[in-house]
Amino acid sequence: MGIRGEPVRLGVVGLGVMGTEMVAAARSLDEFEVVRVFDVNPEAAGRVDVPFAADVREIVEAGDVDAVYFATPPKFHAEPVIAAIRSGKAVFCEKPLAVSLEDGRRMVEAAGEQGVAAAVNFALSNRDAVLEVERALADGEVGEVRGVDVRLHFPRWPRDFQATATWVAGKEQGGFVREVLSHFVYLTDRLLGPLEAVDVGLDAPEEGEVAARGLLRAGDVPVHVSGFAGIAAPELYEWVLWGTRRSYLLRNWAQLFVSDGGEWTPVTLSGPRGSDAERLSLFAEAIRGKHPRALADFASGLRVQEVIEAFHGQRS
Repeated sequence: MGIRGEPVRLGVVGLGVMGTEMVAAARSLDEFEVVRVFDVNPEAAGRVDVPFAADVREIVEAGDVDAVYFATPPKFHAEPVIAAIRSGKAVFCEKPLAVSLEDGRRMVEAAGEQGVAAAVNFALSNRDAVLEVERALADGEVGEVRGVDVRLHFPRWPRDFQATATWVAGKEQGGFVREVLSHFVYLTDRLLGPLEAVDVGLDAPEEGEVAARGLLRAGDVPVHVSGFAGIAAPELYEWVLWGTRRSYLLRNWAQLFVSDGGEWTPVTLSGPRGSDAERLSLFAEAIRGKHPRALADFASGLRVQEVIEAFHGQRS
């Protein structure tokens, strides 16, 4: 299975939380063989039992690597991703696609020119709750979509599991708008179409982002964003789709509720939940020339980036 009917030979760049998890996910699948990894911290070599490359070039230019997963901070995506693409490798990149809009556009252009599979790892792309809402929209169960609300609360930023990733706290390439809101912008783009940033703002003193608010639009559908960090409240992730017949609430990534006008009722979901390993399997399908809808491509990643960076003052 893979490019030549055999496992896809995967290189991994970046061995933080996500990179280490993705190595484990790839090694659990018959579709992949993890052949080489790299991180700027040499001590990261001990986190996985895989040959450690001398530098990034050893992976992106290697003849025995078919595809590369990039889990570096977003500021450092563009050059190695483009180099990998130009050497004919498929690419699976962490979100956001980039920080600079120019970099994001160069990445999309390179992927288009080379015709390789190029995907972005949005955790909600294959989540069972998302697939259920997508089905309900397609079947007309929602009725007319009147709007979307996105609400994010963080008592601490960065979150505990990212405490050692210092870049996540900084305004240059981190913050909860890039790191978390991007997932929900992708979700809304996926279900309702491309978004326009109508009126967005970000409160970000020297210590980092503390509040984000915004009005986006998916065509005629208003999308309201409200996010706060450093507040005395439980951590919360909510995305609400308001429909005239039925509304849906996605809470904390996996809990789905529905309302027909009364109280919110939990939705019982069946089938796979939507894991890193399942997204890797979708990436393997993309490498084989398929176009799985439940996998974000570079074009959708760039649309998300354009909306996210509008909060930071970058405009298309």
